[in-house]
Amino acid sequence: MEKLQAFQAAAHKGGFVDVQETDDGTVLWLRKPTADAEDRICIDSMTNSATVFWATIPWKINSKTFRQATELEAWIMLRPAVAPHS
Repeated sequence: MEKLQAFQAAAHKGGFVDVQETDDGTVLWLRKPTADAEDRICIDSMTNSATVFWATIPWKINSKTFRQATELEAWIMLRPAVAPHS
């Protein structure tokens, strides 16, 4: 459970917000707006991992799975931030 909380804390630090948790609490989805669409993270207690999904033009869906929260946090911090709307 501590590992999953570390994933969630890393995602929150990077600007992600909770979207949905499964009824049994095994999966938590988070999202963050991006310049092109939005990034999503699936934190999975069954695999003790976090998988990030993001889109690139021309709408290719990419994913990357992390086994350590520190690796997830480092990846998130490398992603470009969304400029605020005027």
